[in-house]
Amino acid sequence: MRIATYNVEWFNALFNDDGAVLDDGAWSSRYDVTRGDQIAALGIVFNALDADAILIVEAPDQNRRRSTITALEGFAAKMGIRARRAVMGFANDTQQEIALLYDPDQMTCAHDPKGQETGKKGSPDAPRFDGVFRIDLDIDASEDLVVFSKPPLELQITTKGGISFHLIGAHLKSKAPHGARGRDEAIRMSIANRRKQQAQAVWLRQRIDQLFVNDEPLIVLGDLNDGPGLDEFENLFGRSSVEIILGQGEELDRRLYDPHAQQALNRRLGARYSSARFFISNEDRYMQALLDYIMVSPQFRDKNPRWRIWHPFDDPGCWRVPELREALIMASDHFPVTLDVDV
Repeated sequence: MRIATYNVEWFNALFNDDGAVLDDGAWSSRYDVTRGDQIAALGIVFNALDADAILIVEAPDQNRRRSTITALEGFAAKMGIRARRAVMGFANDTQQEIALLYDPDQMTCAHDPKGQETGKKGSPDAPRFDGVFRIDLDIDASEDLVVFSKPPLELQITTKGGISFHLIGAHLKSKAPHGARGRDEAIRMSIANRRKQQAQAVWLRQRIDQLFVNDEPLIVLGDLNDGPGLDEFENLFGRSSVEIILGQGEELDRRLYDPHAQQALNRRLGARYSSARFFISNEDRYMQALLDYIMVSPQFRDKNPRWRIWHPFDDPGCWRVPELREALIMASDHFPVTLDVDV
């Protein structure tokens, strides 16, 4: 089985309100890339992945006029992708949904949200991801109310061979300090936003702990927008969101595992993996970062798991195929991550 996670930048802008693909020469929302070129590049990447299931981070919008499912299934049909059925969970208002494309010949997938509905009052005990989480963010003996701008997607998946597991797709994000007036206010806003992201990581980790109690096989994947040594606020908070979700400090049988995250934790300096590449205009250079992960519970560790970041410059298989290399650069500012596992 091959599972993938892929953040597709501005995917929503490639569809009209009817979910039809806008395959034309107009500019996409990616810089200096036409919609037709981005769609063609995505078709090459998705077919090269040939995955049984692909978590789409920043999937097309779901609202009264637009359908994420219609857009994704139409895209899969147009591009001949075998992962042609789409499923999603709770919609959000960011125009960046979380959805899964999967091959219905290889597995069944059903939205399976855990936790209680809370309403506005919230709960401190891992409520449903469209609810409200109560937590003291700043140790002032007063609980704060935290919500997900993009509620994680929870699915129950059963493979053709009868293997069943829980999957959580997430997109955590610490907002930039938009509207800040001056450096001091920008720092205060950045710290508050980072604190909220860590609270979301604690919420997600509580759900993981609940699933561990039930000994349920689990995969957590997506764009966590955080990692060891990623920004200057890490020392202030002690741990990154990635470390919280992995369960660093827990007993081995209660930890999730991702080899790229583990390498970053073990080696703060020197070469490290990256899954995203962004242009920094004021510095006229590219920055690379490890943001995308596929974390597995111990049940998958003895099933010959193999991880791969489809980086056009770092992965020899991608580099040696010019069409794929160029498509990966054209399609998004993130690169797919895959997990192959014998189930």
